[in-house]
Order: sequence, then structure tokens, then C-alpha cells
Amino acid sequence: MRLSSPDKVLFASGITKRDVAEYVIAVGDGILAALADRPTALERWPSGYREGMVLTQRTGAQGDGFYSKRVPKGAPDWVESVRIGFPSGRYADEVCPTELAVVVWAVQQNTLTFHPWPVRRDDVDRPDQLRIDLDPQPGTDYHDAAAIAPLVREVAAEAGLTLYPKTSGGRGLHLFAPIRPEWEFSPARRATIALAREIERRAPGAVTTKWWKEERGRRVFIDYNQMARDRTIASAYSVRANVRATVSAPLRWEEIPDVTPDDFTVRTMPARFTEVGDLFAGANTSPQGLADGSVGGLETLLEWAARDERDHGLGEAPYPPEYPKMPGEPKRVQPSRARHDDEG
Repeated sequence: MRLSSPDKVLFASGITKRDVAEYVIAVGDGILAALADRPTALERWPSGYREGMVLTQRTGAQGDGFYSKRVPKGAPDWVESVRIGFPSGRYADEVCPTELAVVVWAVQQNTLTFHPWPVRRDDVDRPDQLRIDLDPQPGTDYHDAAAIAPLVREVAAEAGLTLYPKTSGGRGLHLFAPIRPEWEFSPARRATIALAREIERRAPGAVTTKWWKEERGRRVFIDYNQMARDRTIASAYSVRANVRATVSAPLRWEEIPDVTPDDFTVRTMPARFTEVGDLFAGANTSPQGLADGSVGGLETLLEWAARDERDHGLGEAPYPPEYPKMPGEPKRVQPSRARHDDEG
């Protein structure tokens, strides 16, 4: 795999395209395990990243970086793809990495961050991972997410799930659990909501499940909509678009309180990977895990969801704005606006 413009500077610190390619090769076993056979959106930055640059969002002005949810034109024949369906009802053929050369090719396309779906190519409708996104809100930071991580682990264990932690590469934490691919996205999202509500119930001053930002306060938001179809989380070992060129770093549980996201960068992560190996390997389902029953399921969480609805009147929660109106979903109106309309 040859790089064009290998000396192209992608970060103000001097990190080049060659440096990023050498980085993904150095952590190759780990990043390929995180991406293999998964539909993967590519977060591409044609001019690299500089402070103040922004990523194009689903709505809003054009940014400096963008998501490729379809195989880029001119991709080599050996870049495999898989057809996926979006909430809009449209379909696309998305990159499906099968070998490390595909990851390096994506770097050639100015990809920094890889966003894999929580499904495999042989069944793109049933997740084999439950993903928990701990998102610190304004006034909180990584250490607030780190402080609640043990509680999240405890509650997940009560539901029969084993979590594997990693930094987001930003301010938050990602916790993944391998699950049997027996449930479609809707019940998987419902299970995540139930888990998040149970954590919020036990730590209401530190955790929120409120979808509307104006209601979250200075707490850590558990973003349950990351388990909705077409919502993805940066993969383990992905480079993040920030001035420090951090990466999403798998962690040991005992490390979580003492590290910071800035400890793990394109320059520092290769040595760590050589030392500790792939700490995130267990987050991926394996034939052996499915066969011996060590991979968890969603039965308990779905029982909790039914209990919440029956005993507490807690049913569906708002979907992301690009979604069509979903069955049972509450009114998708910002609470302050709803109050204003009611008063009017």
C-alpha cells in the first residue's frame, strides 16, 4: 500500500500522514479486531486537523471534516463493503474492513477516525455489542466519567454483562459489552435505556439520561442513542481530531482513575500497545464465547425496561433528530419550548 503525499502534515504538532499510517500499523492487531467485518464510516479530514476546525454534522454548515458512509469512488477492488440501511429507508454500501491494508488505505483517504457499527457483515440488523457512552457535560470532565465507571460496571454485571473500557479520545469514556446477536437495534437501544436509568436512579446527582441538553445540568450524560441504528462510536485505537492527536485507548479498570485522555496519542500509543497488547479484545464476540455461553444477553435489561414502564411510567425516550417519528416516542420538543407553547 503506497501513500501519496506521505509528508503531508495532518496536525499542527507536525504529525504527518506517514506517521498516522505507521501508527495504525503499530496497533494493527488491535484496530483491525475493532473493525473487522463491521460496516465502518470513515471520518475524513482532507486538510488534516487544526484548532478551530469543525466536523460537518447532519444539519448545519459544511465543516472541514466529513463522514464517508459510502465506499469512496475509486476504491480498490480489495476494499470490501456491506450494504446497510439507514433510518430514512435509504441504503448504502459502506466500507467493511477485512485486513489491515484497508485501514492503511483509509488513512491514505485522510481518515483519522473509524466509526464501526455494533454489528457484523453477516447480520447487519442485530448488534453483537452493547455500547455505553459516558459523555461529560459542561462543568464536568473525564474524571467525572471515571468516577461513575465502577457503578456502571457493577450495574452491567448485575445484568450479566462484562464491560471493557476505553477512553473516547476526548473527555469521555466508552464501555463496550459483547452480546449475543439475537436482538435488533430497537430492543438493544431499549435495553441501554434501562441500564442508563438504573444507573441514574442510583447516582442521580452524577448521572443523567435527559436527552435535552437544557435538562442535563453538570452531570455525566449516558447517551443511550448511541445504540440506535446508524449511530456509531469511534473505534478503539482510532485517532481523534484534536490538537493533541489523542487516540481512543483501551484501559484496565484499575487505570481509569489515574489516567487522562491526553496520555494516549499517536506518538505514545504504539509503545503502550507493545507493552500491554490489545486490552479491548474481549469486547468483540467470538465463536468460542458464543459457544460456551460467556457472552451476555439482554434478557435482564429488557426485564428492567418492562419494570420501568409498568411501575414508573418510563417508556420510550427521544430519538436523534434525523430519525422519523418512532412508535411510542414522546413529543420531540425541547422542554422549554413546550412550556412556552403551553403557556401561550
